[in-house]
Amino acid sequence: MSDKESPKSGSSSFSDIKTFNVPVDSEHKSKVFKLWSWGKPHHFAFQVSWISFFPSLFATFAVPPLLPVIRENLDLTKTDVSGAAIASVTGAIFSRLTLGLVCDTYGPRYGHAFLQLLTSAATMCMAAVTNAAGFIVVRMVIGFSLATFVSCQFWSSVMFNVKVVGSANAFGAGWGNAGAGFTHLIMPFIYEGINLHQPSFIAWRAAMFIPGSAQVIIGLIILAFAQDLPDGQYGELKKGGDLVTKGGKSTIAAYSNYRTWLMFISYGYCFGVELTVDNNISPYLYDQFSLSLSTASLLGAVFSLTNIFARGLGGVASDYACKYFGMRGRLWALWIVQVGGGICSLVMFYAKSSLGMTMLVVAFWSILVPMACGCSYGIVPFITKRGLGSASGMVGAGGNTGAAITQAIFFTSASMTTAEGFKWMGVMIICVTSVCLPLVHFPIQGWGFMFLKGNPEGTEEKYYLKDFSEEEIKQGLHLQVLKFANESRSQRGFRDVAELEKQESNTIDV
Repeated sequence: MSDKESPKSGSSSFSDIKTFNVPVDSEHKSKVFKLWSWGKPHHFAFQVSWISFFPSLFATFAVPPLLPVIRENLDLTKTDVSGAAIASVTGAIFSRLTLGLVCDTYGPRYGHAFLQLLTSAATMCMAAVTNAAGFIVVRMVIGFSLATFVSCQFWSSVMFNVKVVGSANAFGAGWGNAGAGFTHLIMPFIYEGINLHQPSFIAWRAAMFIPGSAQVIIGLIILAFAQDLPDGQYGELKKGGDLVTKGGKSTIAAYSNYRTWLMFISYGYCFGVELTVDNNISPYLYDQFSLSLSTASLLGAVFSLTNIFARGLGGVASDYACKYFGMRGRLWALWIVQVGGGICSLVMFYAKSSLGMTMLVVAFWSILVPMACGCSYGIVPFITKRGLGSASGMVGAGGNTGAAITQAIFFTSASMTTAEGFKWMGVMIICVTSVCLPLVHFPIQGWGFMFLKGNPEGTEEKYYLKDFSEEEIKQGLHLQVLKFANESRSQRGFRDVAELEKQESNTIDV
């Protein structure tokens, strides 16, 4: 039987589907990642997941490019503006944690679609805001949509094989994150176009209907055309007995794993930094260098638009490092680019007197920060198989938590300039990264942590089956995880994998 012919077990209505349009592994995940493909179900899921994540960023960061106009219209203080920025990323902490459980229990399709449809109403309600309190509340509710990142990463993780999952996750999130750059690029021109015919206090409000409408459209498309898993929809597979989910147990598996918490903290200083910069870069350039609204937004867009390739580059770097050095390679790749991003943040302070130097630093910074995000989700899918959705949600929430904390500490007080905030944020990035990542350890042969290989007696099966009780194993609830454990042997690095294959060959010969 070829890779493309994979009979399904069970009695679901999807059991008669015999072929895929790509080679697949034992879990029916695609062994290849084709960036431009729309083939169902694997690559179609990839495409619609990032397209759904994109308007979440578009809506959440539609306000910062128009902030000079909005703060004058609503008479906002620096504290009001900073409070709204914190609210825009804080709301997603809860929604990302919740959406992880939703993905584990009901699948990524519903997670994407319903979140977009619900938060689109808040995006459009920005047009009705008349005071600081309303401004803060609405930005917080719009920020809930950032949780679509969780279902985006979950979807790629259940559609693509462990050897290419880092790249799939990174490109999906990177292209979605580019929505923040797109909004900096396009919103001032939308506003100015409307402002030709309407006064400014109407123009900025009307502009908010554009990202809100985009959310509605993509939500309906996903509900109508997307598929949860390679073998079909969650609901149908559960009815047919081909899929068993226990949301509570999945959450426990993720939250009780200390690696989830270390990555939660670390992610706060790559994606958390990205969110913080998205909220501050355009106003900073506008105020620091006396630029026009459209010019400041255009230059500020550079930071997020690099997600088109930079986050994907991080995923490719993670997969490539793993090919030769296993999980340790993934950890080192993340440490290098994340510390590099911290150095760029620090240097922003010393470049504050020159627009040219500032933009040169931003150019490097805008590549390293998304790369670190991409490298992070080259590691997250291996923390726990049973609690994959909850772990993805938890780590994703770490990005929003880091952004909220950083915004509150360094970008809220009137006594600290934005340039000073960038400097101290850089120091924090370097310190947090250098403490957390060396502690991430997998007790598996060839995996280990940054400085040493893992337990020579440890196996992928032992590690992933610890999330199941003896009774659950007797019931066969662990069988899908066993397939994942077997596929994950590739994370040992090429030398260890070659030695393992040699041992298995000798065993067969005997």
